Amino acid sequence: MAKATTKMVTAPEKKSTVKPKAKSTVSIEKVTEEVLAKLKSLDLDQQLQADIEWCLGSYRYDQNATGLIEVIFKAHNVLKVAHANKTKGITSTLLSNIEKVLN
Repeated sequence: MAKATTKMVTAPEKKSTVKPKAKSTVSIEKVTEEVLAKLKSLDLDQQLQADIEWCLGSYRYDQNATGLIEVIFKAHNVLKVAHANKTKGITSTLLSNIEKVLN
């Protein structure tokens, strides 16, 4: 008498239809460009603008963000003071994006 083989029947696996949420990342280059545009439009701190432009070019060349982080920190301080003085155009979103990049 031959042995009968039995197959275990399992329920098909359900595929998840929920997509994972994408992490919101903030690019240091994008934030720096926004900061530079804001400083130019408000005509704040000409020397800082020049430093940001130089560091941004350097970052694009070698992808080393050390200098860029330093000037963004300085710009954050300048923009915080201007925001405290109720200067139009400086949003809390811009300041929070800068803080995300610095952390």
